[in-house]
Amino acid sequence: MKLAQFGRQALMGVMAVALMAGVSVKTFAAEDLLNKVKERGTLLVGLEGTYPPFSFQGDDGKLTGFEVEFAEELAKHLGVKASLKPTKWDGMLASLDSKRIDVVINQVTISDERKKKYDFSTPYTVSGIQALVKKGNESGIKSADDLKGKKVGVGLGTNYEEWLRQNVQGVDIRTYDDDPTKYQDLRVGRIDAILVDRLAALDLVKKTKDTLAVAGEPFSRQEAGVALRKGNEDLLKAVDQAIADMQKDGTLAKLSEKWFGADVTK
Repeated sequence: MKLAQFGRQALMGVMAVALMAGVSVKTFAAEDLLNKVKERGTLLVGLEGTYPPFSFQGDDGKLTGFEVEFAEELAKHLGVKASLKPTKWDGMLASLDSKRIDVVINQVTISDERKKKYDFSTPYTVSGIQALVKKGNESGIKSADDLKGKKVGVGLGTNYEEWLRQNVQGVDIRTYDDDPTKYQDLRVGRIDAILVDRLAALDLVKKTKDTLAVAGEPFSRQEAGVALRKGNEDLLKAVDQAIADMQKDGTLAKLSEKWFGADVTK
């Protein structure tokens, strides 16, 4: 009887130790990336680098743009420097999965589907899906239904492609893995329209003057957040706190005004 009781107590003790060990391992794993970032002194940031005004090469050949400066300020608030890693969009989340980068800052729209696999910070921009056409063709697209029967360009694997496939039937969808080719095809008439972030669309119209124009109102509301691998709660909390601090001290609003002429962060 005593032996049986001792055996049960011993087993319960072993299980308790194992459970405590499991909790410790989980906690360590959650804190590991934040500690690694601080020990390394850099935050590895995935972005396209060909997506004005968010990230692109300036006249001096260096990366610049709203998200470049946002990433640098975010890293500064974490006490490190941003190491920018230009990556094509169709391989960016794979780079996050394989730990080649720590975070993605590339207008990644927060969606229920993406939240199943990734964690997201609080939003740092608010925008919408916008149709962009050649100047003079604006009247042809006033609503999503007007996309039917048209050749519409979208980035491969983007939420624009996902939204178009789910919400509009009868569209000739053309996918692209880079933005310059997509914009060029629109200019020369190979496609009728492209779906892009409203903020990017407004910037493109401003820069291209009389060649492109927005058509209709945005089709949906979009909130972009910093994307992280799941299981890194400490880094997520640190990023959220940094964004809150940047909102409070006006840094985020200043960056927004600089690149868009308006506060697009709320």
